[in-house]
Amino acid sequence: MKKPHIHASHPAVITRLKKANGHLSSTIEMLVEGRTCLDVAQQLQAVENAIHQAKKVLIQDHLDHCLEDLLGSVDKNQQDSIDEFKEITRYL
Repeated sequence: MKKPHIHASHPAVITRLKKANGHLSSTIEMLVEGRTCLDVAQQLQAVENAIHQAKKVLIQDHLDHCLEDLLGSVDKNQQDSIDEFKEITRYL
């Protein structure tokens, strides 16, 4: 069995996913109740946003820690390239 892979950001990711789960449950209930398509679409957007933010936090944290742990000590040019790579991933 692999050892647990836990980062400091995981509680925040879990919180965001629980929020998405709540929004999704609300969306299902809205459909059952016959709410308007506009209301449902707005709620679905909230689900998407919560999941997107959870993914973004997870990936950024992974890049911030795992990539640097893997590469170890690097020179300034390499570090600049790594920093630029991490910065551009914020737009994913």
